[in-house]
Amino acid sequence: MKIGELSAASATAVETIRYYEREGLLPAPARTQGNFRVYETRHLERLQFIRYCRGLDMSLDEVRILLKVKDAPHESCGDVNLLLDEHIEHVTQRIRELRALEKALKSLRERCGDARPSDQCGILSGLSDASREATAAKAVSKHLRSVHSG
Repeated sequence: MKIGELSAASATAVETIRYYEREGLLPAPARTQGNFRVYETRHLERLQFIRYCRGLDMSLDEVRILLKVKDAPHESCGDVNLLLDEHIEHVTQRIRELRALEKALKSLRERCGDARPSDQCGILSGLSDASREATAAKAVSKHLRSVHSG
């Protein structure tokens, strides 16, 4: 199949397929005399595997490790177990961060219950206050690092 057909069959953009090839995640396909790529079922299956892993929010490096183990069927899958344990911890941490973000946004939203002039908007005021505090905290942190490293 040609790259457009692979793209359609896998719901993957042509540029993404080419990128995965350049990154070594997809093996280079055979070429016709006219230099067109010719993909096989194995390319589609591998691309679907990659896409599913990416859908699980795995990085390309994680996918690369999984593919390496998958390509060596007689090797131990211990690295896969470790990789998934680490990925689960990463996802758990992100969920905590997203819950904190949700809480902060809800708190911010409670600052302005109805439409009013923008100079009286509790949300805009809260965002301005928070941005000033964050900038001040970064400045203090930078100063402390320079004092301790100097």
